Parts: sequence; structure tokens; C-alpha cells
Amino acid sequence: MKKLMTSGSKISRFSKIFQIALLFLITFSTKSQSQKNSQSIEINAKKDRIEEERFITINGIEQWVTIKGNPSKPAILFLHGGPGSPISPYSHILYGPLEKDFIIIQWDQRGAGKTFGRIAPPELSPEYLKANPLTVDQISNDGIALTEYLAKYLGKQKITLFGTSWGSVLGVRMASKRPDLFNAYVGHSQVVNETDNEGKTYQKITDMAQKANDQQSLEILKTIGTPPYSQARNTGKFYRVIKKYERKNSIPAPDSWFVLAPAYNNDTDIKNSADGDDYSFVNFVGDSKLGVKPMTANIDNLRDYTEFKIPIYFIQGEEDILTPAESTKAYFEKIKAPSKKYIPLAKTAHGFNQAVLDTQYKLFREINN
Repeated sequence: MKKLMTSGSKISRFSKIFQIALLFLITFSTKSQSQKNSQSIEINAKKDRIEEERFITINGIEQWVTIKGNPSKPAILFLHGGPGSPISPYSHILYGPLEKDFIIIQWDQRGAGKTFGRIAPPELSPEYLKANPLTVDQISNDGIALTEYLAKYLGKQKITLFGTSWGSVLGVRMASKRPDLFNAYVGHSQVVNETDNEGKTYQKITDMAQKANDQQSLEILKTIGTPPYSQARNTGKFYRVIKKYERKNSIPAPDSWFVLAPAYNNDTDIKNSADGDDYSFVNFVGDSKLGVKPMTANIDNLRDYTEFKIPIYFIQGEEDILTPAESTKAYFEKIKAPSKKYIPLAKTAHGFNQAVLDTQYKLFREINN
């Protein structure tokens, strides 16, 4: 998701190195303890509305969760991309219209947004990164633990799971490991195998830059060379060129979607969000100089996650370069599930646009009818 920063906000020197426009959303306390740990809880007196924004203790750390909508309706848990780019600051714009028909649950994952801010160091340093690694299993286990809590707290037998980009890495794991918790999984810009795609992607955008006589992008690609990259800064440069060419061939999201909710529009949360973005990204792609291993190293869903006990839906942009349609479709074809549906979207790249939102709305209603 796009990040907005006030002119007065300060980013650490280390954070600036890795600041990029990212492309990609148990141990619980008792209910009384969760209430005690809440930063803010706001529940309308009306029976048809629940509105909570609070920290919940998940697997030993407090993590930020928002729960908004009609308590009598089905619940949807969103897994954001990035991996450090929560949807929660923009959910009021993107999903406010759905709150009358669903319970919309946003979660700032470990290392992201307000959750990162809860334990953020004064400065995001190489030492902190090396001493505090993130893993796919760690975050997907957090997601399962959170779902267990939500099902009990909201009185729901099952919850609809949605994962976008990085969130889709978590989504297939959660859906495969605990199908009893979910009635369906919806993956958007589904990650299949990050490392296998990189070489083809590099060649594709090199060809596109040559065709456009884009000397600036060609110089960047020549300088960083072919992937994989040992330094996060080079991966960041690679992704920026990818995003440039995705924008050229797709209908983007309107700028009006990226207006921070008032609760997130302050210097502290903006800095924590930016630092969490950097922290999560370096963990995602790895950096040998910093001694951080990539979370992407062992992601191979085509090998590991092809059998599911719940319905599976994929939303795929036809102009997506980062998680290309040919890769996602090949994965979809190998999946065995009670039912499955692949939905290609024209003029759509890796991120959200109106077509993605409209498709989500339609699927959520279809799944929960």
C-alpha cells in the first residue's frame, strides 16, 4: 500500500537506505486481560455495530487488531502485504461500505504498523535487525492464533480469509494447516515461488525498458545485475523498476484511497510504519551484509501447498509483473480443493484498484451466502 508521510516526520538514517515503495497485506490473554491491554476500545451501544481498535496479546507480543462491522454478520480476516504494509490505516475507505454486511478485521502483523511501534527501538539499526529476525512460520502461527481468538470472541464457527501478495504467503499456510477455522481462502496477487520468478522478471522488464528506450531504468538494471541480490537495497531498486512498468500498463488506484485515518496520522505512527516497512522488507528479501536471512528462501507453494479442504479463490491482475499470471495460473491448476475459482482482471497489476475491490466484494458475498 502507498505510504503517506508528513513533511515533518523524521526517518532514521538507516531507514532511509531501505525506504522503497513496496508493491505487495499462541498465547492469548484472557478476555479481561485483553481489555486491560487495549489501547482503545469503542463499541457502539447499538446491537448492529461493533467497533474495536486495540492490542491483543498474540504469541507473547501485543499486536494491533481492528474489528468493525455488524456483529451478527460473517467475519473476514485480512492479511496485508508488504510484508510491512498494513491495510488498517486505509480500511475505512476501502472496506467501510462492507461493514454493514460483514465484520471487517484488520491486523498489523508482527513487524508492521502499530504492532512494530509497540516494541520499536529508538532507531532501526543493523544490530536490531540481526538480533530480531522474522520468519514465515512465526507470522503464520500468529495468524492462526489470532483466528482462534477471533472465532471464540465473535462467536463464529468459521472466518473468511483474504491474503494479498505477502499476505498470500501466510494465507495458504493458515488455510492448509487449520481448515477448521476458515470457510474459504481468497488469494490476491498470490505468491508462488519468489526466487524462481526473479530471473524471468528481470528479463521481462529489461525487454520492456529497451522497447521504451528507457535509459534510466536500463542503467539501474545494468548496475544491480541479475537477481538474486545479496543486499536489500538492490532488491528495492529492482522492485521500483517493476512498479514503474506495472503503472504504465494498468489502471491504478485513485489517490483518494490513501488518506490516513486520523488515528494513524501522527508523527509517531508514521515513523513506526515507515521503520516497520523497512524492517519487514529486509527480513523478507534478506541482506548478507547485515546478516539477515531472507524469508523468501523456502517459499515454494507449488511444492508444499497444493491440497486444501476449503474452497480456494485467486484474484489475479493480468498486468502483474511481480507475481505473474502464468505462475499463479500454473499453481492454481495444481491445487486440489472442494471448489476453486481463478479470476483474471484486465488492466490490473500487482496492487489494488477498483476492479480488485469490486471482485473482493462480490466474492465475499458469494462465499457467505
